[in-house]
Amino acid sequence: MPPPSDTRPPDARPPDFRPSLDLLIAAPRGFCAGVDRAIRIVELSIEKYGVPVYVRHEIVHNRYVVDALRAKGAIFVEELDEVPDGAPVVFSAHGVPKAVPHEAAERGLDWVDATCPLVSKVHRQAERLVEAGRHILFVGHHGHPEVIGTFGQVPDGRMTLIETAADAEALAPADPANLAFLTQTTLSVDDTAEIIAILRRRFPAIQAPRGEDICYATSNRQAAVKAIADECDAMLVIGAPNSSNSLRLVEVAERHGVKARLIQRAAEVDFAWLAGVRTLGITAGASAPEILVRELVELLATRFAVTERETEAVREQMVFKLPRSLDAAA
Repeated sequence: MPPPSDTRPPDARPPDFRPSLDLLIAAPRGFCAGVDRAIRIVELSIEKYGVPVYVRHEIVHNRYVVDALRAKGAIFVEELDEVPDGAPVVFSAHGVPKAVPHEAAERGLDWVDATCPLVSKVHRQAERLVEAGRHILFVGHHGHPEVIGTFGQVPDGRMTLIETAADAEALAPADPANLAFLTQTTLSVDDTAEIIAILRRRFPAIQAPRGEDICYATSNRQAAVKAIADECDAMLVIGAPNSSNSLRLVEVAERHGVKARLIQRAAEVDFAWLAGVRTLGITAGASAPEILVRELVELLATRFAVTERETEAVREQMVFKLPRSLDAAA
């Protein structure tokens, strides 16, 4: 039931009149260990090499983070041919095809790889499976940098992209007895489970990865949304529109019957959309810093009498080591 409206004319209301709004804040949310590591790699590279340091692609999918690093002296480019000879370059957390570091080495560039270790793990699995003669079915989203990077680890024709359950049902491989599957690390846990179930049913001999490919942070953030969804009238997810894990959080909320929207910053809040909302869920994708969550809460407090409650689904303690070349600068 929506809260009863205040029928008094605006000039008859108390000057501090604000409708109440309960904020249910999901935990874990925001930065994961891979994002923390990637940002630190850029910062330490700037300390080590001086400015500018070039970064191939967005280091992580978040405009606030990218702009903050740009202000410190990072220059973001799409391809290596935009990097001047002799300049240092960092590869993004999403991973790159093998050809990219090879090209950098040939040009004599100082390069640092900020690929998330969990993405690198998928890369190594892909190499081993191809060496063993398997054809890989890769579950992921076409055009995502992580998918491009993973496909770039193996020879052409040795991996097939599966995006949907329909793709899995329609697949007609040349050698169905000699398959393996891997997945992008930032997928919907539920969607991926459905696709994998189809692959296992259709191809009983298919080889699974040694461990779960969907990363701990993606799984944990989706679980945190599920944990609060039943109590929420609506949910806001802070993240970039090109952030796979952030988009999946919106989908998870909607599947649990909660209207949800993705926003990059608090300024994008549509207050009309919040009409009638008494409990608002808030979460953030793995590339969104906590400062953006606080910015959102502070804006909401200008319109509502807010109360905050955090619900922790699981506690995260993951930390990834820095590359050896930057350890001394840390």
